[in-house]
Amino acid sequence: MIPRPRIRPPYWLVCLASTAALAGRLTAQSPSGPIAPQPGTAIQQAPPQPKIGVRVALVNTAVTVRDSKGQMVHTLDAKNFRVTDNGVAQEISHFDMGGDPLSLVILVETSSRIDPFLPQVRRSGVVFAQTVMGPDAETAVIGFNDSVDKLQEFTHNADLIESTINHLKTGTSGSKLYDAMALGVEMLSGRPQPSADQPGRRRVLFVMSEATDIGSASRFGEVLRQAQLSNVTIYSVGLSTTRAELQATPRDTTPHPTPPGTFGAPPFPGTPQGLESDSARYGSGDLAHAIAWVVQNVAGSIKGNPLELATAGTGGVHLPTFKNRSIENAIDEIGGELHAQYSITYVPTGTNEAGYHEIKVLVEGKNLKVRARPGYYVAPPAS
Repeated sequence: MIPRPRIRPPYWLVCLASTAALAGRLTAQSPSGPIAPQPGTAIQQAPPQPKIGVRVALVNTAVTVRDSKGQMVHTLDAKNFRVTDNGVAQEISHFDMGGDPLSLVILVETSSRIDPFLPQVRRSGVVFAQTVMGPDAETAVIGFNDSVDKLQEFTHNADLIESTINHLKTGTSGSKLYDAMALGVEMLSGRPQPSADQPGRRRVLFVMSEATDIGSASRFGEVLRQAQLSNVTIYSVGLSTTRAELQATPRDTTPHPTPPGTFGAPPFPGTPQGLESDSARYGSGDLAHAIAWVVQNVAGSIKGNPLELATAGTGGVHLPTFKNRSIENAIDEIGGELHAQYSITYVPTGTNEAGYHEIKVLVEGKNLKVRARPGYYVAPPAS
């Protein structure tokens, strides 16, 4: 008997049957509702969601208070001060007498024009080390003429700062004051800022120079604005150009198209002859804009001297040395102020718009004169 051939089902039919059987098993194994946890098994929690925080900016200002005789007042408490930000009263979150630790950059002109002052400038090293720095300061030194040179990086070693200044040497006749100030502000901007837990460091730029800039690429108004943004207070001891020229040996080189204090060409139409018009002509900065800013935001009459503008705009002081005040006495006076100031910090409330914020510090008491930085900038949010 011949066996009948075995007929195999089509391949697709086999696959369909297998898929149906597998689906049946999965359906039988899958629960119809939520999986009940096994007894004794911990229930897995959803991962925590990151909290979205808002960075709160702190505003810090050093405040100098003097009586009617010009003597500093050291007996006040936080309750004696009132602070407003754009006219809105603020709550003081940190208050200190004597000031927080200093981060200090000393800017020294090393132009050949200050040769008559060089012995006095070198002797000032001991005053910086003993009076200005104090026990907790970190200090750097920059020299400038036609170039800007870091002579000493930040250090707590007062002897090293004294030695650096004692061995200063003059160079070319140029004076890139604004470039040097820009570098000093940049160096200070990297020092610790105040936070909710730490007071941070006071950022101070100390300039010892003539009020003259020759050849800088930096613009004065931008340097002043960056100092405001970085909470840098500028102090200066002015070296008199006229006094330097009277004491100096005659030279063949002329750093300016005309003698100091004179102008070789008429001003731009509609502008008075003066430092701001002359500097604009020779490209040394935008003093006119800086002057307008100071007139609007700083009380008192400020002339076109860029060192006066910088100090007034940041809460410092400019001390000229033309009359009876020596370089050492001027430095000593500023050092005494730095270590007898009040330090006030607050978190701005009720006024958070970008742009310039005006700070006003008032103090209880009769015939007291208060000096603090006039304000600060808030950069607009990144788009």
